[in-house]
Amino acid sequence: MNRHDDSTVPDKLTYLREVDIFQDLTTEEIVKLGTHTPMKRVDAGTMLSSPDQPNEVLFILKEGRVRLYHLQPDGRMLTVAVLEAGAIFGEMVLLGQNLQGSYAEAVTPCLLCLMSRHDVKALLLGDPRIAFRIAETLGRRLIETEHRLLDIAFKRVPERLAVLLVQYAHPTPAGLFSRRLEVNCTHEELADLAGTYRETVTKVLSDFRSQGLIELQRGKIILLNAGELRKLGKIDP
Repeated sequence: MNRHDDSTVPDKLTYLREVDIFQDLTTEEIVKLGTHTPMKRVDAGTMLSSPDQPNEVLFILKEGRVRLYHLQPDGRMLTVAVLEAGAIFGEMVLLGQNLQGSYAEAVTPCLLCLMSRHDVKALLLGDPRIAFRIAETLGRRLIETEHRLLDIAFKRVPERLAVLLVQYAHPTPAGLFSRRLEVNCTHEELADLAGTYRETVTKVLSDFRSQGLIELQRGKIILLNAGELRKLGKIDP
């Protein structure tokens, strides 16, 4: 794995304090955790895990995006998830995390916390507050994956894309008194997640723009009418 050393990483304790699974910890507990949690920056395109590189490490993603995918026999990629900041992933049997046969690749430059099996057992699973939040996080991801597979099986491409746009949207300050929802996935990433072709995604997004549902900008998609997208994707209230 191509890494930069800790000298390029900002205040580690600040980053750890902002990770969801550590939100209940005191400053003293965060300091203790920090001594056992090296943080590394990796470049876009870095392969973090692959079937050829089995490595029992837990990754905590602080900045950037990571794609989990499988390679089909014909060479096509099947994206399982695109992980955002705050996600945890890795080959960690203790947590029920199994990436066997999967690839984890940094889509953008990333900042990661790395934890060994020993530290996970001693520092995370030994604390019921953290263990509960880890179980909650992994359970939510499993449900999202199951829902997406059902969507691919039973929904049309526009419906699947509407679901993905709502699912991956996050609020971003748009001005002094307003906030907007935007998605930072590329057309190719959305195509992988929706189980279709990039050209199809581009056409459907163009249709959404014509309907006033989204605005397309370089490297991002702005949601102008999330409510209508939820209706289109048949997302339960």
